[in-house]
This record gives sequence, C-alpha cells and structure tokens, in this order.
Amino acid sequence: MPPHLPPSSPPHLPPRANDASGLEQNQFLTILSREDAQERFREALFSAGRQSGRLSQLRSLADALGMPLHGDVFAPGDVPPFDRSNVDGFALRAADVATASEDRPAVLVVNGETIACGTAPKLAVSPGTATPIATGGVVPRGADAVIMIEHSGVADDGNIAFRRAATPGQFIAYAGSDIAGGDVLLRAGTLLGAREIGILAAAGIAEVRVAAKPLVAVLSTGDELVQPGEPLRPAGVHDANGAIITAAVTENGGAAHFIGAFPDDEAVLEAAMRAALADHDMLILSGGTSKGAGDVSHRIVSRLGLPGIIAHGVALKPGKPLCLAVCDGKPVVILPGFPTSAIFTFHDMVAPVLRQMAGLPPRAENTVEASVPVRIPSELGRTEFVMVSLVEAANGLVAYPTGKGSGAITSFATADGFLRIEALADHLPAGSRATVQLLTPQLRLPDLVVIGSHCTGLDRVLTPLVRAGLGVRSLAVGSLGGLAAARRGECDLAPIHLFDAETKSYNTPFLAPGLTLVPGWRRLQGFVFRRDDPRFAGLDAAAEALRRALADPDCLMVNRNQGAGTRILIDSLLGPARPGGYWNQPRSHHAVAAAVVQGRADWGVTIRPVAETRGLGFLPLAEEHYDFALVAARRDRPAVIAFLAALQDPAVRRSLEEAGFTPA
Repeated sequence: MPPHLPPSSPPHLPPRANDASGLEQNQFLTILSREDAQERFREALFSAGRQSGRLSQLRSLADALGMPLHGDVFAPGDVPPFDRSNVDGFALRAADVATASEDRPAVLVVNGETIACGTAPKLAVSPGTATPIATGGVVPRGADAVIMIEHSGVADDGNIAFRRAATPGQFIAYAGSDIAGGDVLLRAGTLLGAREIGILAAAGIAEVRVAAKPLVAVLSTGDELVQPGEPLRPAGVHDANGAIITAAVTENGGAAHFIGAFPDDEAVLEAAMRAALADHDMLILSGGTSKGAGDVSHRIVSRLGLPGIIAHGVALKPGKPLCLAVCDGKPVVILPGFPTSAIFTFHDMVAPVLRQMAGLPPRAENTVEASVPVRIPSELGRTEFVMVSLVEAANGLVAYPTGKGSGAITSFATADGFLRIEALADHLPAGSRATVQLLTPQLRLPDLVVIGSHCTGLDRVLTPLVRAGLGVRSLAVGSLGGLAAARRGECDLAPIHLFDAETKSYNTPFLAPGLTLVPGWRRLQGFVFRRDDPRFAGLDAAAEALRRALADPDCLMVNRNQGAGTRILIDSLLGPARPGGYWNQPRSHHAVAAAVVQGRADWGVTIRPVAETRGLGFLPLAEEHYDFALVAARRDRPAVIAFLAALQDPAVRRSLEEAGFTPA
C-alpha cells in the first residue's frame, strides 16, 4: 500500500491491461507482509465498533445450548448465598463439644427452633446451646460447626447429648465457597453445554447473551469448475474449494451457505456477489484473485462498498494472491483458486476473524519440536509455510516435507502440520530444529498454572491471556500453600503477600532456592463493617474499631483460613485474643465480605476493592505487596512470558488501577 494512504484506505488498482491476447497481466500493486495484512484487515473490520458486538442475541438458558457466550458472565451473587449445613444435625459452637466422646458426651440445651431449608434462623446459638438444622439450612449466628444427627442422643435431663467432638467449620458450606458474587462465572467464547447451563442456573441467571453465528456466503469462480457428482467435461475440474471452505466456515462458528460456482463473467458474478453480500454477514470467494485477464473478482470487490480492498497480494507461500476487503462493514475475502492455497490462507488469515465474529476464542495452537532431515529452499521476501509429515526417530520427531504444490489438495489433507520459514531466510538448512504447528487437535493441559493467594486483581491479568487462547488454571490455596506448590514444581507462579516481621519486608524472605520474585501490585487490607453499625459509626482509625470490637463480646468477627496472608495479618493484630467468630474461617475475601453484609459477622479483614463492591465501611490497616513467586525453571515457557508481559501491559495496569490496586 502506498505510504501516503491510511491503513484502511483501498489501494487504487491500475487499469486492466488492454491486450487482445490476454497473456499480459497487471502485477500486484503492493505486497504486504502477513502481519501487516492481518492488522489492516482487523482494523478495518473491528475498529470504531464495526462488527464487534453486532452479531449477538439474548437467549433463555433452554435455547442457549451449544452457543458460545458473547461476553464474560459475572456471578450476580454468592453461591451458596449463605453459610449452610451440609448434613442433618445440630448447629452449635465447636468449643462446647471439644471434649465430647462416647464415654463422656457433651450435653447442650436445644434452642426453641428447627431450621429447615428455606427458613431464616431467628435465634442465635449461644454458648451451651444447639439448634436442630436440616441439610441446606442456614447456619444461625453464633454457630461455627454442625454435628450429624447420628452422633447425638437424648440426655437424661431431656437435653441433647453429643458423643463426638466437632471442629470449626465442620459440615458447613460457607457463603460464596462455590461461586463468589462478582467473580467471572463463564468467559466469553465458552460453548454452553449441560454443565455450563447448570452453573448459570445455580447462579440465578435465566438469560445470557450469546454470539449469533455469522451468515457466510461461499462462492467458487472459474469456467473450469464442475460440481462433485457431475461428469467432467474437457478441461474441467471438480470444485473442491466450495466444499472445503463451506465445511471450514462451519468448523469455525459460521453458518455457511454455498451459493454455487460461477463462470468468469463479470456481470453475472457481480450480480451474484451483490445478492450474497446483501443477505449475509461475510462473503468468501475462491479464484479470480490473480491479475490475469480472466480474473475479475477483485475488480468487482472494489465496487461493492467502502473502504473496499485492504490488501491484495500478501507475502505468503502458498497464498500470495489473497485479497482482503471490507465493504460497508462486511468482510469480503477472495482466496486463491488452488485448493492448498485456499484452505491454508483461510485457516491462517480468515478463520481468526470469523471466530471473533462468532464469539469464539482463537483456535488453540498445538506445536511440537522436530528436526528437518533435508534442506528446504524458500523464496526470499515471502513467509513460507511448508506442509510436513512427522515420523518418530531415535532422537525425537522428524518433519518430512510433503508439499506437492499449491494445486494439490492432498498436501493439506495428509500433512500432520506445517512449519514456518521466515521471510528473511532463503532456505531452512538440513538438520535444523523447527516448530511444527499441528493440524489436528489433541488433549490440552493448562498452559499456565497459578496457585496461591486469591485476589480479585488476578483476573484482570489472566483475562487477556485467556482471550488470547491460552489455557489458564488458577487455584486459591493461600500464600503459604502456593509457596509449597511452587517448591514442588506444581505451578508456574505462586501469588503471595507475606510480611516478614524481622526484616520488615514482604515476600522476598519467604522465597526458597529455585524461586524468584516477580513484583505484582500493592493493595490495601482493612477493617470492614456494615456502615449502619453504630459501634463503628464515625470512626476513622482501624485501631479504634478493633478495640471496640474486642471490647464487645457480642461483636462477632469473621476470620480467614490458616496459611492465608490475611490470616497472618489478623493474628498479628489480635495477639492472644480469640474473639467470637475467630474460628469462622472462609477462604476468600468475598466470603468475608458476605458474612459481614449478611450479619453473620460484624467485622473482618479484607481488601478495599471487595469492601467497596459490597458497600462496606473500610478502615485501612496496611498496604501489602501482592507479588508472584516464579518457578525459575519455567521462566521461558510461552505462557509465563505472556503472563509477565501482561503484568507490564498498559491496558492491564490501567485496569488494575481502576479496581483500586497500585501496580508495582
């Protein structure tokens, strides 16, 4: 494209050669690199809101099966929405039955209510009492454990005797332990199956916005084409491209409509293209994109709408004649006529755009390393993709070239994958190690594994990786649990926020050999409470709020699980004190906030973004460092490199700042 034209402007094509013999051809005006052509095509199609967001529809869960989500779905509330019992039994305080045994049962007074499913408790569980509760019932205030009914009996005085001890949290499912309100429930592009439908229903969601399948018209062009099943005429060939491209469109989320094969008659073809484009979201042709006298498709495209042709001629082999256009907001693509060129350029250049229109994530790239046994020549200046077949040798995989030319359909159909030769190389030497892109899907393990402390900011770093097609698994087990997993080599990174009192520093003193520290962000931990709680009204210091909480025996706290960095902070604040609710130990910041919001606890410690989201009062305690312990041996893995790049990405850093975090 000439330098003075903006990226989305169509090139001014030279006039058609006026040569009676038809032997002359107009050369391609500008040959773009593969990357430049991709960027300009996407810019013209998706910029300024074009296409993105248009192809979607709201569907009930019953009608959404098999459809991809159009956007991320966030949980509207906690699941379970309250602390609930997992068994039929009695809700009580674990301390009251700490010494209970078969020989010396603990006897408690039965409270005057029974909590059935769907019944809100009215009475708190005070010391020395127990409340009958059904499976799924709301755990009443004051209770921190449930004992199964099988382990109880009637005492001589008519009260209830318990023959077994209980531990705090026993048989209790905490609010938000399954799904935390505000968390990403399902991500954009997720195909909705029975399991996903169940998750949405459990979260109370009745309708979701799904990506509608783009309507794609497929046309073949050429006087020589004969449809499969029909006898070949002299100089005729069967139209393989129509079937191949139609199937490939369906595989990549489109609703394909094969219009047929058309001769190289400009008027007839233009009428067919205009009609197809009017009724579809995308138009794909094969053939007629070179510059010979009979190649008319590209001339028609230049008249179908603005901005028109974005790229005509790409430095690819196979695939140089590829033509990419956007006509009044709709993509129009002319693939090369030879089958291997057509199918390869579709998968490489068109399928990613189609999948984005269909709301699907990028297709997973599966690669293996292999050696090349022979010298493979390449054309300097063109990125070349070579089809290969893989065989097993003593020293690993070997990649044999199988190319038979761009006109051979078996080159693509029988290959295991392809390797890439960069445009600046004129050959690939024999004995070279090459990365082979596989054409067939395989079982895919997570690309990136993150185990450690939970933080709402982590999703803001991982989301772009997932949208880029990486498989990500994140497990919240606390800072200490994450460090242990990292030392055992079970993860790539462990998020931690551990303060060392001796050195007065965060995280670094806790690193073991083989682990390095990657700075993450700063976040505020604070004392949280209900804004209408008169005990904390008007306070502006966490120390005073903590003093008042500890002075009131009816003021219940909600703690965090052992091993969490927040738990270490809480224990340092409390010293030897063990106020009511101390043994209530949920595993996430959301669960802490839920306990306070719902009145099951009166105060706790969590991070500012969660407190603000839940409308709680927040008094800062400490700014902590939320960093990542990186397993040094995994630093060069592509997913780790992508994660480290995401931490520095300006858009990700802005997102963290908007959420209340301070990137390091």
